[in-house]
Amino acid sequence: MEHSVGEVARLTGVTVRTLHHYDEVGLLCPGARSPAGHRRYTYADLERLQRVLCYRQLGFGLQDIAAILDDPESDPLDHLRRQRRLLRERVERLRGMAAAVERNLEARAMGIQLDPHEMFEVFGDSDPTEHAPEAEQRWGETDPYRESQRRIAGYTKDDWLRLKDEGADVERRFAAALRADNAPTAPEAMEAAEEHRRHIGRWFYECPYELHRGLADMYVADPRFSAHYEGVVAGLANFVHAAIHANADRASR
Repeated sequence: MEHSVGEVARLTGVTVRTLHHYDEVGLLCPGARSPAGHRRYTYADLERLQRVLCYRQLGFGLQDIAAILDDPESDPLDHLRRQRRLLRERVERLRGMAAAVERNLEARAMGIQLDPHEMFEVFGDSDPTEHAPEAEQRWGETDPYRESQRRIAGYTKDDWLRLKDEGADVERRFAAALRADNAPTAPEAMEAAEEHRRHIGRWFYECPYELHRGLADMYVADPRFSAHYEGVVAGLANFVHAAIHANADRASR
């Protein structure tokens, strides 16, 4: 079956002018002509057009496409395999780009003013916005949440790096106290708890002792927080919980 240039344009969405241009530059020359001399496209022409359009979508120039398609060493299966590989690679790149954009949108909604590259530098594979919708739903109307959003909206990458390093240092102090067989009521453990409370106050919101107790309870009640601390050292979630309560008890005496 042969098709006129208008029919091919309607089938493929390629303009008649573009098809004429492809013919003029030798990229896609119709395989037949009507008795009146009009272009007629064969099935083989449509197959070639499909390859041309695929390579165009992949960003290849017309001269490069012509060189690829007219390579005497290749065959149609080679082209299909190449296009499949290139398309899969492009899909993965686009997925990565989409994920980066989505993360950036969520981060900005959360108040984190970092671009995707900076976010990767600061947070690595972890996603700081993973629980943002849940946090907003649970605490969005509270003063601490609003204060936290206000503060982090102005943080730079360097601020986040300092925040992260300070938080990791507090965790190391908790872990060191636990590994040394200290009780949660030991000075080392309670000082780590106090620094944890001050860290929250410096970077996010004012954290009085009763609020700190509530956070400690969440660390053992919510398996996501428990898993984080247990990933540092076994038993750390319960140790942090007890040390924070012991520190709050000490402050109230």
